[in-house]
Amino acid sequence: MRKILAGVTALLAVIGLPAAAQAAQVLGSDASACSTGGPAIRVNVEGLKDRTGELKLELYPATEADFLKDDRDLIKEGKFFRRVRLPTPQTGPVSLCIRVPTPGPYALLFTHNRDGKNKFNFWSDGAGFASNVKLGRTRPKLDMARIVVPEGVVTTTIRAQYLRGLGGFGPLGS
Repeated sequence: MRKILAGVTALLAVIGLPAAAQAAQVLGSDASACSTGGPAIRVNVEGLKDRTGELKLELYPATEADFLKDDRDLIKEGKFFRRVRLPTPQTGPVSLCIRVPTPGPYALLFTHNRDGKNKFNFWSDGAGFASNVKLGRTRPKLDMARIVVPEGVVTTTIRAQYLRGLGGFGPLGS
């Protein structure tokens, strides 16, 4: 099986498919949830500014009141919250996995913590959501982060966004 997978990967490289289209190793503490059928979300991340710091996925209840609420408060209230953190891989495509308790709607936040501190740094860190709508200068809305997880694994691509001057957050190169 490994020989077949290696052959397919080599063939994809030869015919020129982009790295994201090639098989990427799924990373993170929940990686097994994506390979064993979930329920889980596989997130392919594109547009990282660099390969520093750590990457983080956070999963919230899909309600406006709970979206981006402090995880300690959510847990104290008996609500679902999940976080997956890992060092930014130095090379290759980036594909992360986060498990969910049951199929249904959730709010998913991706962050690229470039400075290594445990607090979002508006000036240097990146963020993104499954909708890939440009974040701009306003607080993100639930609709930007909402994702529905069916039975099994759902895959989404998130394009990282960073502060881009007076226009606020946006993907690099746009």
